[in-house]
Amino acid sequence: MQDAILNGTDARGETDRYRAKREMIVAAASEVMNEQSAKGLTFADVARRVGLNTTSITYYFKRKDDLASACFDRTLDRFEEVLDAAMALPAPPERVDHFLGAHFDRLERQAQGQEGELAGLSDLRAMDEPTRGRLMARWRQVFRKTRELFGQGDCRATKDLQSARAHVLLENVLWLNAWIRRYEIDQYGRVRERLMQVLRHGIAVPGAAWKPDIWPVGEPAATSEPSRTSFLLAATRLINELGYRGASVQRIASELNVTKGSFYHHLDAKDDLVIECFKRSFETISETQRHADASGGDEWHRISSTIATLLDFQFSERGPLLRTSALAALPPRVRYQMIERSNGIARRFAGMLSDGISEGSIRPIDPLIAAQAIMASQNAAFDLRKWAASMEPELAIRLYASTICYGLFDDGVI
Repeated sequence: MQDAILNGTDARGETDRYRAKREMIVAAASEVMNEQSAKGLTFADVARRVGLNTTSITYYFKRKDDLASACFDRTLDRFEEVLDAAMALPAPPERVDHFLGAHFDRLERQAQGQEGELAGLSDLRAMDEPTRGRLMARWRQVFRKTRELFGQGDCRATKDLQSARAHVLLENVLWLNAWIRRYEIDQYGRVRERLMQVLRHGIAVPGAAWKPDIWPVGEPAATSEPSRTSFLLAATRLINELGYRGASVQRIASELNVTKGSFYHHLDAKDDLVIECFKRSFETISETQRHADASGGDEWHRISSTIATLLDFQFSERGPLLRTSALAALPPRVRYQMIERSNGIARRFAGMLSDGISEGSIRPIDPLIAAQAIMASQNAAFDLRKWAASMEPELAIRLYASTICYGLFDDGVI
């Protein structure tokens, strides 16, 4: 062992040079996956980015899925390291601030070229077994540790609320990659503080009552012959659950008990399917925003009703909305179009928040950053569907809405 230490090797015989080269390959592969999704990962692309030939890559990773798995493990390692450090702090607000701050510090180092990207986790569910089971177990451990940032739940109600908080916090951290580059690097610290203000205190002014309207939005799926809406709904649920790669055309058709030919009667290709699923989701959000514009009351009532209506849709048989993580699977040109649509929706939320701040019904916050927090929080609602099914829909909506409307640490407002 002493000789191994002196020679720069560990107990497995790996040298420092081997580990450094492996890390370089994983970092490059993570960038490829973020640009093209796991299905677009190739040894040739990774080799070109690190200045090696393809054969050299196979010395470290025998299969493409082994490399993808290593990228996911690297991301999960970083999350657990940050969570373990955060748990050493005494109070939930300090822990969450540390957790959020560590991710902003990482993004700043990445923007400065001092650290490689972490792979997004959108395709984690699409990995083959037994790798999928192992990685999902690790993700559940990350979730449990995130929930523990808010303390130990001593009853079901507390644990449910902490679960909602954990989902919202994680989704906001994962969503940062989609919008943080709009800001100059020297503004990252300010953005972090403004986002933490939203997460800590919410968007509602003190004493704002929770009395939203629930508006009818979204087209229900046909109950007889499968319609285009039926295909989009089945595909949305499967993509959210299994990722782009895991939601095959055959599987979507099987969900509806129809042939693959029926699928292609409605849509030309799988990428077209994802695009249409996004369009359906974005149109549902826009429809809700239009209801808000036409409704009475102040901006707090309009925004809280928008959030409640979208949550009601998420938890209903008409839902869910498509998770924005599916954007990674789309060709770059189309992906940017979908991101622009998402940004347009976020800007509309920002306008509502800005008007609410002016009239005094919304807390003084950065409306652009708060709008992104609302967008990120919609992703979390899909994860909440599983446990929300065991409680009254109104309670599920109230628990979830409290995280963004009143902040992550208010136990008694809703």
